[in-house]
Amino acid sequence: MTSFVKPHIRRKNEPVNELGLVRADYDGAMSTLCAGCGHDSVTASMARAFFELSIKPHRAVKVSGIGCSSKTTAYFLREAHGNNTVHGRMPSVATGAVAANSALTYIGVSGDGDSLSIGLGQFVHAMRRNVNMLYVLENNGVYGLTKGQFSASADLGSLAKRGAPNEMPPIDPVSLALSVGATFVARGFSGDREQLVPLIKAGLKHKGFGLIDVISPCVSFNDHKGSTKSYAHTYKYYHKAVHADYVAPSKDIKVCYDEGEIMPVEMHDGGVIRLRKLEKGFDPRDRAAAMSALANAQKEDEILTGLLHIDETHPDMHALNKMEDRPLNEIPYAELNPGGAKLHELQKGFR
Repeated sequence: MTSFVKPHIRRKNEPVNELGLVRADYDGAMSTLCAGCGHDSVTASMARAFFELSIKPHRAVKVSGIGCSSKTTAYFLREAHGNNTVHGRMPSVATGAVAANSALTYIGVSGDGDSLSIGLGQFVHAMRRNVNMLYVLENNGVYGLTKGQFSASADLGSLAKRGAPNEMPPIDPVSLALSVGATFVARGFSGDREQLVPLIKAGLKHKGFGLIDVISPCVSFNDHKGSTKSYAHTYKYYHKAVHADYVAPSKDIKVCYDEGEIMPVEMHDGGVIRLRKLEKGFDPRDRAAAMSALANAQKEDEILTGLLHIDETHPDMHALNKMEDRPLNEIPYAELNPGGAKLHELQKGFR
């Protein structure tokens, strides 16, 4: 498919940020995703977060892998640097870019297939290294770009579009992140922009690796009886659906609910997921409490959303490895290549 540039229209008296830019200055190409796809709502939330933080678009770096989610980097921040990488290899490309220039703002966009299957090892090690980036995982439980096969986050016992059951337990990216020491862990829902935008802003400002697992419904391949969207949730009831190659336009699913409240959300096929926001007073600095809260929510077939864990004491990759703060392209050649004598002197310390 071809992406088309959005028309840039500036209205009178339109709100501007500290840079004098309007919200439309943070848009990208027109989306080619299915109408009603949750990913488009996530894209809008990411663009709004950058706008509200007054981050210069050309000072941002977007990286992604392969999949429906990874296409979305074309749909926001048209003036930002971008790299659509190999399937599952986005974390290593992002790590190299951050090592070369830590002065930019990095955001990675990936999916449950890209991150939890072929890219699982790279995903885990980026968290271990505490690479200074925000990693948005758009989670729909299927490989939407290749016609709806189960992803690693699909629930045990959920049915594929043609009726085959999933016989493997899901990988929960949030539980995984907590277990390997990620320093910022959150979960949101694509239809709850009031919660998602602040989470993205917090993740962008966090010094270190920030993960936001976003429940993002697939309107094409998770719209049949017996399907599930991700981990830790089970559909409660279903309505019959007619399936065809043509995907009818659907409206974005939006919700509004308070802290501690359970919100049943009806999917496009009539299936229901249950979201619960964290209670007021929950301490996200307590990793053990976050893991306990996740386990309790899973027992009740609920998906816990909000900021689950943050650790601002652990140094990021640059500080941990005593790396140069200056971008490599700004360091004089004489410092980058000090000559054979300096190299020989350095080697003495390893003998």
